[in-house]
Amino acid sequence: MKQNSLSAQRGASVTSIILLLIVIVIAGKLTIAIVPAQVGDYQLTELLATQLKEANANNETSSQYIERVNRQLNINAYYDTNAQDIFTFTNKKTGQLAIYKDYQETNNFFANVDIVNRFEGDIDATSAE
Repeated sequence: MKQNSLSAQRGASVTSIILLLIVIVIAGKLTIAIVPAQVGDYQLTELLATQLKEANANNETSSQYIERVNRQLNINAYYDTNAQDIFTFTNKKTGQLAIYKDYQETNNFFANVDIVNRFEGDIDATSAE
């Protein structure tokens, strides 16, 4: 019995290899655009929660907390970020401060296509634990 040359063919075609490379490149670009923003948000949330816990323990006012966060952001080299742009207070009582984090980070995907990472969430003194 003689086999047909098409049924005996094995391996990937040039088209499937090119499509696989395109998928890998797009997945890599997405990873490079999304993962650093997620890690940065995690670090920022930890910073805000830790500073909030310390501010509540020291019975600081909301303005003192904003100064504390801005000072820490400057130390961590977030020079273009202000505390007022990142969060709003949900409770301004001295010793019971609580905030709502709401900001977005935009990363270029390619050409004029951007990926917008939006971060929201409540942070109170128990978040630092």
